[in-house]
Amino acid sequence: MSKAVIGIDLGGTRIKSIALDKQGNILEQLYEPTHDGDDAVWKQATAACIEKLKAKLGTDDFVIGISAPGLPNEKNSAIAYMPGRLQGLENFDWSSLFNRKTWVLNDAVSAMMAEAKLGAAKDKKHAVLITLGTGVGGAILIDGKPYQGSFQKAGHIGHITLHHEGEPDVTGMPGSLEDAIGNCTIQKRSHGKFKDTHSLLEAYRKGDHFARTVWLTSVRKLAVGIACVTNVLSPEIVILAGGITEAGEDLFEPLDHFMALYEWRAGGNKTAIIKSQFGDMAGAIGAACFALTQDK
Repeated sequence: MSKAVIGIDLGGTRIKSIALDKQGNILEQLYEPTHDGDDAVWKQATAACIEKLKAKLGTDDFVIGISAPGLPNEKNSAIAYMPGRLQGLENFDWSSLFNRKTWVLNDAVSAMMAEAKLGAAKDKKHAVLITLGTGVGGAILIDGKPYQGSFQKAGHIGHITLHHEGEPDVTGMPGSLEDAIGNCTIQKRSHGKFKDTHSLLEAYRKGDHFARTVWLTSVRKLAVGIACVTNVLSPEIVILAGGITEAGEDLFEPLDHFMALYEWRAGGNKTAIIKSQFGDMAGAIGAACFALTQDK
């Protein structure tokens, strides 16, 4: 087994990378802008992250895990399907770029692996994870194991429909949860007033009435989506991960109020909703964990 592992989480906005030893201890972490729209740039930026972490590790004896949006192929060597974003990602052979064996996993499943092995879902049997970032992803834990379903498509909670007459998202689903709260639609949802969720939240905290309407509408729709998921899967916990969770109480407090309206709490049972223990590094850590399981 290798001495160390590098995990890369390729997001629409940032590339998050981390180096772990084989015991799971964090040795180093880095952030780089993705520059989505030019695949040559983000691929080389990813390679640069590897080189920087390699220099920090001081060894060439490591393996690599990649966390990325989309559906991986059966060998977990590439993302086979990713419509609409990160052009050049589909079927790209990461092993050829890094000149070493590289394993690839869906970003939300990666985040769930991190939480199940080391974080908020450790020792849980049934859990759901929802990633809130550029898009909205999801992952499912059943009987303590990640459930990916046929074609490795299970868990794409961002593509459930909240409004059947809404505009189609990148998968063709109308009025999806992803389009309701994902950073990818913030300019459309705010009629061009806010360029990203961060600027929306800045205005919300300053008392901007329009920002409040946009933000709370999105959080309300998130609550409806989560309530739907709890009715279908009945998890012990729902974990929220991704950059939007950095909103902290501005997200979790109104979400709790909306959940009280929409969640079916039969027998008084309430699903716990908690923040990912690893925040926006969950995908990178989970990718590293997955690579370690494959490194025999």
